[in-house]
Amino acid sequence: MFPSISSTQFLVLYLILLSVPSPTVAFTWQVCSTSAGNFTANSTYESNLSLLLSSLVSNGSAPGFFTDTIGRIPNQVQGLVLCRGDTNATTCSSCLSNGAVEILQLCAYDKDAVVWYDECLLRFSNLQFLSTSDNDPTAALENEIAVNDEADRFNKVVNELLDSTADWAAYNSTKRYATGQAFNVTLAFPTIYALAQCTPDMSASDCRQCLEGVSQGLPMARMGARNQGVRCNLRYESSLFFQGNPIIRLISPATNATTPVDNATTPASAPASRPSVGSTSKEGKKKTILAISISAVSAMLLISIIYACFKRLRKQTPKPPYATDSEQVTQVESLLFDLSTLRVATVNFSDENKLGEGGFGAVYKGVLPDGRVIAVKRLLNSGQGLGELKNELALVAKLQHRNLVKLLGVCLEEEKMIVYEYVPNTSLDKFLFDPARGEQLSWGIRYKIICGIARGLLYLHEESQLKIIHRDLKACNILLDADMNPKISDFGLAKLFDGEQTQGMTSRVVGTFGYMAPEYVIHGQFSIKSDVFSFGVLVLEILTGRKNSTACNPENTEDLLSYTWEKWRGGSALEMVDPALGNQFHGSDLLRCMQIGLLCVQENPFARPTMSTVAVMLSSATVTLQAPSPPAFC
Repeated sequence: MFPSISSTQFLVLYLILLSVPSPTVAFTWQVCSTSAGNFTANSTYESNLSLLLSSLVSNGSAPGFFTDTIGRIPNQVQGLVLCRGDTNATTCSSCLSNGAVEILQLCAYDKDAVVWYDECLLRFSNLQFLSTSDNDPTAALENEIAVNDEADRFNKVVNELLDSTADWAAYNSTKRYATGQAFNVTLAFPTIYALAQCTPDMSASDCRQCLEGVSQGLPMARMGARNQGVRCNLRYESSLFFQGNPIIRLISPATNATTPVDNATTPASAPASRPSVGSTSKEGKKKTILAISISAVSAMLLISIIYACFKRLRKQTPKPPYATDSEQVTQVESLLFDLSTLRVATVNFSDENKLGEGGFGAVYKGVLPDGRVIAVKRLLNSGQGLGELKNELALVAKLQHRNLVKLLGVCLEEEKMIVYEYVPNTSLDKFLFDPARGEQLSWGIRYKIICGIARGLLYLHEESQLKIIHRDLKACNILLDADMNPKISDFGLAKLFDGEQTQGMTSRVVGTFGYMAPEYVIHGQFSIKSDVFSFGVLVLEILTGRKNSTACNPENTEDLLSYTWEKWRGGSALEMVDPALGNQFHGSDLLRCMQIGLLCVQENPFARPTMSTVAVMLSSATVTLQAPSPPAFC
């Protein structure tokens, strides 16, 4: 253990470090709470804390977010780690490992502490903070360089950028993470970059409310500033400080026009904002050194209040859910491919370029003149009208998510074709049900695939501009990119819901037996819970390496759901694990996923969880799971 240092000593040390011209020194800030009490060396609490920190570092680096609880009250300790949304597993792991060591130095023997870095945060406490969305403690930090010229214009644009970025993080990202960029801010500061992030277990509304709270305490008229808490944080800088291209681009500050763009991995770095004058503990928040005059503070506060009211009034104005007819025509025209272009790209749809064939047509690999690799699906004769297809195209083209295959366009000439992004590792079934290739799916990769599919479905059901029911989720419709990230594909059977609609009925039941929910097979009823059922089947297939069968397959007398349930009920569920995994997995993690899968395939659709609940259950080991009942068709 290392001796504790006071907040004043740390501030002096930090300012000394700032004066050293070394850009490699990582940004560090911490809050050590003395009100929660202290622990002693070699105590039970210290032992539990050591186990907790080890768990947080080992389990938090790959997903970038993890919570855990060790021990029992009064020696119970809870912890949370969150890595910045653009960091990879290596950077995240390095940051968390460093944090686990330094937090014990900076807050020696404190039972409640949090430490922030540029790439991650880590908190532990003897308080039951995981059961709440409380963002305390927080730390507001600012760059030492102030904006003097056109400060009002600068603040206005920054507020608009932060507001748009926060909206995207809360409502359009399953990671609860977004970045933004504003152009032509002022002559002195032509470009500003922003970042907003919440913990992924927060709901969209809780995340937005949290970001609204930290925005109120964010220093303005500085070259850069951030306000960070345990659950959410906001930051803006005059130089690029995150990886990849910004998601939001503020094209016109006067009209607040924003454009979402695709992410790309681009190294970036920027000097961290220096701390604003403030405390490093909850008790010290009341001790504030006034850096500017009271009149200036009052003026800024008044401007903030007026601006917040204006934004609220503007948000209450109803907006049309979809594009106008002229806008829709423009969108469709920009997505049209010439038949001649696709013939050249696929070498006239040669067999050598054929990737596979399904119920809706064959798929071919192609290369466009600009070098983009594409997948072209030649649709079989369809009764869908041209106008209906254009309308659906304009809507589905709005779906943008890392776990959905990206639609690039269509060809509507002699025959109908859909053009997608090319995903190199083909489909999940090619690995899962092949004993040789199944060994390439380690437990870590399988868990990543399960979580990715869950995030993609959550986006379709709750977070996209549209509400989409996929209706044909299965292993062959899950494509794997170069990093084995899953991408949901084939929306040929998908249904679009408007407004508050949550379910529908059809007299034409289409899909794949073994994945379809009982209420859909028997009564033609489909809903988001139908997709949840398919997801549960898929989870059990991923864990066992077995393909689900039904009564339609006479070669198998027992389907996967019944077999899994019998093993689960008998306490021998691990006997179901795919032999390709060997012993390279954590039994408790795998059993938890199996329980989630069984909960998703309950016969009663109301007993199945929503995908938002599934996402929380997968990301947090502390969430208690219900005991499953016998699955459907058992």
